[in-house]
Amino acid sequence: MQDISRPIPSAHYALLAVAVFACFFIGIGGFPLFDLDEGAFSEATREMLASGNYLSTYLNGEPRYDKPILIYWLQAASVHLFGISEFAFRLPSALAGSAWVILTYLFVRRVANDRQALAAGIITASALAVSVIVKVATADALLNLLISATLFSAYLFLRLRERNYLYFAFAAMGLGFLTKGPVAVIIPGLVTFLYSALRRDLKGWLALALDWRGIALFFALAAPWYVVQYLVEGDGFFRGFFLKHNVDRFSAPMESHSGNFFYYVPVLLLSVLPYTTMLFKLLAQGPRIVKDDLQLFLLLWFATVFVIFSFSGTKLPHYLIYGYSGVFILMAIYLDELRSRLLAFLPLLLLLAALLFLPQLIEAAIPHIHKPYYQEMLAATRQSLSRWYYPFFTGFVLLTLYFMVEKRFALGAKLLASGVILAAGFSLLLLPLFGGLQQGPIKEAALLARDRGYTVVMWGLNMPSFSVYSQRIVEKRDPRRGDIVITQTSRLGELRAYETLYSKNGIALIRVSE
Repeated sequence: MQDISRPIPSAHYALLAVAVFACFFIGIGGFPLFDLDEGAFSEATREMLASGNYLSTYLNGEPRYDKPILIYWLQAASVHLFGISEFAFRLPSALAGSAWVILTYLFVRRVANDRQALAAGIITASALAVSVIVKVATADALLNLLISATLFSAYLFLRLRERNYLYFAFAAMGLGFLTKGPVAVIIPGLVTFLYSALRRDLKGWLALALDWRGIALFFALAAPWYVVQYLVEGDGFFRGFFLKHNVDRFSAPMESHSGNFFYYVPVLLLSVLPYTTMLFKLLAQGPRIVKDDLQLFLLLWFATVFVIFSFSGTKLPHYLIYGYSGVFILMAIYLDELRSRLLAFLPLLLLLAALLFLPQLIEAAIPHIHKPYYQEMLAATRQSLSRWYYPFFTGFVLLTLYFMVEKRFALGAKLLASGVILAAGFSLLLLPLFGGLQQGPIKEAALLARDRGYTVVMWGLNMPSFSVYSQRIVEKRDPRRGDIVITQTSRLGELRAYETLYSKNGIALIRVSE
């Protein structure tokens, strides 16, 4: 363990600030809310503010039992300060991601050294999946911060037996339970148990897990809202949340989010770009990792999350974020041992080549897509590209090729710089592109409906962001004569007569005549 009283190098402040700003805050409000999840969280928050009911969440006037309350409170506070906007809804996630980077840096600085701490912080900020997840208005970035805080503190308690770390772990776990429920307890519980068992220190684990003061702190933070929710909503929330969105979600696919046991292998390889080569470096270090207490803990952290969600019936790419702290810190530990410049930058180079030819790849794929809505949406890709798209990625390819042959600068430093550039490029060019294609028409139609005072019916769609932008609850049902309807253009053939008020990329706002 290192002395935490030593001063933090001033350059580290600057480098971490640049990484966090470039990866989490640049462009955070520059693209529409994505449906389904961002739209649902944001609309539930909007309805909370509109109704003044800060205890229960509703979506289009119906109870929403998907998640507990903490993220909605934070989003509501942000919207209260900054108004209804993409920036306001996403700000709590970006702040949670920033706190995660800071905690990661401080933890690694405590258990390793300054150089590895800086690398861990920058990798955490700039890995591709992270730079996307912490810019979306959902509960995942916040839950990940709290799980990470729990496990950082638990490890320090198991090593040092300092009670303050125990209390911090239970406090973070209680807030995590208030963010997404049992997963905030299950992951830390399994990781710490396996680590203690392998170290033959189950007595230490019991001292951590069964401390009555820690348990009391957990319930003091987590229980009051659940009790009040039961008194207000009855057992509907418990059945909807604990059974449907926890037990049922794990045991069977929900909303068509399924996959085989190896679903997360390609997800992982893509999610950690541009650091994918480091994964293979870590595989080669297996014997060294299991012999070191810290590295064993980090490996168990990631492996536990990977295995749990591999067995889960419902699979979504962002579930792996809860284990990324373990693998990112391991990458930082072994970063300086990376030797091959070609292998280090090859995954990034392949990604950049694919992005340069993205419009052509999409056009080639369109004939094989059977849903007209997606065909219409993707057909507009080339016209929707920013004028900076090709110059940016062409320049990035040239920079990557230079990094592959240049020998003066440290390989690890060049890889970290590439990660920050890649994250910024996705924020400024890719997310606005796909956000504009998929969600732009929804936002434009909703703003039109809001400005004209339309009461709209949603037909054949599930786009809650329409309610956010129109600032009205939207009824979902079959259209009737005289209705203003938001739907897919592919459904219009089912109507006898209608007037088109707006149409773009497979989305139409119409008035039904007959």
